[in-house]
Amino acid sequence: YEWAWPVMILSLALLLFVVLPFTTRFAPRIHGARRYLFGASVQPSEIAKLAVIVWTSMLIVKKGPALRRLSKGLLPFVLVVGALDVLVYVEPDLSSAMFYTLMMGIILFAGGVRVGHFVVLAIVGIPVLYTRAQKLQYVMLRMSAFFDPGLAPSHVDYQSRQSLIAVGSGGLFGVGFGNGRQQYGFLPFAYDDFIGGNIGEEWGFTGLTCLILAFALYAWLGFRIARAARTPFQRLVAVGITATMIISAYLHLGVVISLLPNTGLTLPFISYGRSNLVLSLLLTGIL
Repeated sequence: YEWAWPVMILSLALLLFVVLPFTTRFAPRIHGARRYLFGASVQPSEIAKLAVIVWTSMLIVKKGPALRRLSKGLLPFVLVVGALDVLVYVEPDLSSAMFYTLMMGIILFAGGVRVGHFVVLAIVGIPVLYTRAQKLQYVMLRMSAFFDPGLAPSHVDYQSRQSLIAVGSGGLFGVGFGNGRQQYGFLPFAYDDFIGGNIGEEWGFTGLTCLILAFALYAWLGFRIARAARTPFQRLVAVGITATMIISAYLHLGVVISLLPNTGLTLPFISYGRSNLVLSLLLTGIL
């Protein structure tokens, strides 16, 4: 509880440090974005996920009945998490910004916020989000490739097409562990953003099904822990952790099979990345 503000302030400070113009020595531009510190060792946007969970849960408990009021109840959440959104948007990383807002909304809903407040925020936020998305060319290209793949430039939906080839060639049981061809560079980031495609190729439909069921089991255990929590704060943290892990996993798998546009989200526990792995283990340990 007492770590909520320190973790949030640390996350804001790290995200700000990443995007400052005079910190490129420590936060270089990699693949067109500045999202990492010290090469690719630390990704502050991953740490911020923990901050959103703990800080939002803490403030909900602290607000109590005042949470039902729009100005004094909901506005502080929007301002602080909105600051996180702005900083990761500048990187640019619109997916993380939307993910923070989604996690905040889920925890607020579990905490008893009025549904009408979500309607108000949606009316105000969706036009702003669309306007910002239009300014990020890669976002609009990804959306056009998703809704109309035939008209999109070949380089835009190349990852998605190669991922479908990988999953399709895996068949029912896959081509065998380590025998997949996409790992040789045909599928970019097959070890990270598209690790699910590699799993589909080498382990087939059976492997992906087992993965989906494993995360479903995680969800069942996580929400069971939340229901048995001894305090409201613990319950909200458990809900936030479970939702973060499960939504990350299913969004990743949805992108891999082209049910969703490319978001760049990693697969918890499996995708390569120090920050992602440490966060996944930390959140599960807290849970």
